[in-house]
Amino acid sequence: QKAYDMTLLSQREARLIAQLEAANDELQRAHRELAASQEALQLTHDRLQAELRDAERYVRAVLPEPMSAPFAVDWRFVPSTELGGDSFGYHWVDDEHFAIYLIDVCGHGVGSALLTVAVANTLRSEALPRADFRQPAQVLAALNEAYPMERHGELFSTVWYGVYQPRNGTLSYSTAGNPSPIVLSGVPGTECEARALQGSGPCIGIMPMARFAQAECTLHSPARLFVFSDGAYEIARQDGSMLDIPDLMRTLAQPLPAGQSELDHVLQMAREVHGSGALRDHFTILKLPETHAPGLSGA
Repeated sequence: QKAYDMTLLSQREARLIAQLEAANDELQRAHRELAASQEALQLTHDRLQAELRDAERYVRAVLPEPMSAPFAVDWRFVPSTELGGDSFGYHWVDDEHFAIYLIDVCGHGVGSALLTVAVANTLRSEALPRADFRQPAQVLAALNEAYPMERHGELFSTVWYGVYQPRNGTLSYSTAGNPSPIVLSGVPGTECEARALQGSGPCIGIMPMARFAQAECTLHSPARLFVFSDGAYEIARQDGSMLDIPDLMRTLAQPLPAGQSELDHVLQMAREVHGSGALRDHFTILKLPETHAPGLSGA
């Protein structure tokens, strides 16, 4: 009986060893497949990251260079950690009319970036039939017809479009859901007066056949115009509250630290409020100064 029991025990031990060896072989195979999958995932991740960096470089490549003559236009564009939908541009429509515009497509990612580049290229190339690019309201109406959200991945955009005439300092403008630009009056470096250029209109792509209001004001030196996206002021404080446009206006109106530009002053404020790390949304702001006689009038 003891010999029989030992035989059975030996057989069970052999079967258990065989099962353990088979399980070990399966575990080793699974480990090799997992390692291969991880390597493939890492390669895919690296490729996608490289493509996102290429997309970001392309978005930045279509931005115009700052200009200094016959008047200065400057800007700051600081991308967030995600690819987003901010873009802007400016160009001469003719010898007397200078167009300036800012686009902010909803959301983040490749889709938003591609759409904002498409809209910016449309404005830069003036590729809107039957639109007079000296008339902002016509431009936004034509843009709204060209980019309905149902044909563009349910994405819509906010746009501000203005036309500046340096000869007399006249600025005509229309808005499609974009934050109101700020006009700053006073000598740079001193305490200035800030006011918002009020305007309203539906976002581009939401309402078919939408119409847009057009307003006009006259800029005279030392007035400066600031056009921006919501990422320039919708910044969370440490207590969870958000900055707003009046906060941005107060920052612009403050006397500047020695040697600092107004755009850098605003960017520094944003970084100080946000704290360490990258901003959560794109920071985009443009500045257009004027060089005519003092004063500012508007309607």
